[in-house]
Amino acid sequence: MILEALIANAAILLGVTLILWVVAVQIDDASFIDSFWGFGMALMAFTSWMQLRAPGPLATLLMGMAVVWGLRLSIYLFFRWRREGEDKRYERMLRKDREKGRFAFAALTKIFLGQAVLLFIVCSPAQYGILEAATSITISGLALVGLALYLLGIVFEWVGDWQLSRFKADPANEGEVMDKGLWRYTRHPNYFGDACVWWGIWIAAASAGWWVAAATVVGPLFLTFTLVKWSGAALLEKGMKHSRPGYEDYKKRTSAFIPMPPSKSG
Repeated sequence: MILEALIANAAILLGVTLILWVVAVQIDDASFIDSFWGFGMALMAFTSWMQLRAPGPLATLLMGMAVVWGLRLSIYLFFRWRREGEDKRYERMLRKDREKGRFAFAALTKIFLGQAVLLFIVCSPAQYGILEAATSITISGLALVGLALYLLGIVFEWVGDWQLSRFKADPANEGEVMDKGLWRYTRHPNYFGDACVWWGIWIAAASAGWWVAAATVVGPLFLTFTLVKWSGAALLEKGMKHSRPGYEDYKKRTSAFIPMPPSKSG
């Protein structure tokens, strides 16, 4: 039952990904794929839940956690893309292929298919947890611990994004460094929140069975690595020292990821 459900999820994800790839080729911009990241995970959680004959409370809780997080993030990133246009990271990634007329193939192989695989892996705790908890009638203390961590992540992500949006909307802040609110304690409150959300979902899903925890821990582990060392904070900060003159001083006094009081020496 679980294997068949996961295969169905993978087929749905592949189909939607290919449709979005066609759209990207038509508009010559693949960077809107970021807005699909959250929606895709919400979709995988929802389709897992929909395949259950009688979803129990834990399955419904996990589905709700993933859907609430995913839809909010998707809407936020979609409107940011509409407002700011093509993301410079994707433009740099595809520049040579675009110049050589290989944009379509490069977008498919370098971005869309890769994103689909990573998305499926990262949201594995929600999928496996929902399917394993199909008939669970109770929500355990462990699930509540996961929910608490999830809610902490939601606060950091939502508030961090809101504070940054307000900061960027003020023309007086052009070229300045955002170091107020949550951004005073961590350089990436939204990424920290993301990590907390998915570690929280993993903990809640683990209450469905030890094998769920063992089989899906790769999801939050990989997401955290991505946010800190790969395509998240590390990639974003590479260009900050050129576009934000005060960013190096900000780095010296502000925690890179986990919120901490700012260093006075910085």
